Amino acid sequence: MIKALIPFMFIVFALNSPVSLAEEGKSRPQEKKSIVGQVETIKMPDLDMEFLARIDTGANTTSINAYNIRVLGEKSEDMRENLGSMVEFTTENEKGEKATYKGKIVKVSKIRNAQGVERRYAVKMDLSWNGEHKRVSVNLRNRSKLEYKLLIGRNWLMGDYLVDVEKSDEDD
Repeated sequence: MIKALIPFMFIVFALNSPVSLAEEGKSRPQEKKSIVGQVETIKMPDLDMEFLARIDTGANTTSINAYNIRVLGEKSEDMRENLGSMVEFTTENEKGEKATYKGKIVKVSKIRNAQGVERRYAVKMDLSWNGEHKRVSVNLRNRSKLEYKLLIGRNWLMGDYLVDVEKSDEDD
């Protein structure tokens, strides 16, 4: 009986060995993800503009340069009570091109950064890179003094993109 178990145990061990598992992993179809660099040109069809954007895996939410932010209609001092209201803001890219956008407030985020904690409105916007479109929440912040007027966060990257820090925008 033991002699019969030895070959059986050998087969079970061989099938579950790291070598066989590695082979199995190679045969599985890999998910196709696009590779972006640290800085990419992102088109914003809602604004009919392009931004040179910084890809930031440390940021949860995408952020756009926004100023003259106004909640339309009835508004409350408590930003969270304005959820669902329309907001209008002006944006400007690194080339000095300006646009105004109106959108529904879909989120009020509490953001922690070097300056402390602040609350920001977020709207849904369409972002396009290399013909691929993705609609995500974009928080509104005055980024006029920052080099990149659009910061791409994990909410845009997740599921579709990998970041290669050696890749440049010109490689596309």
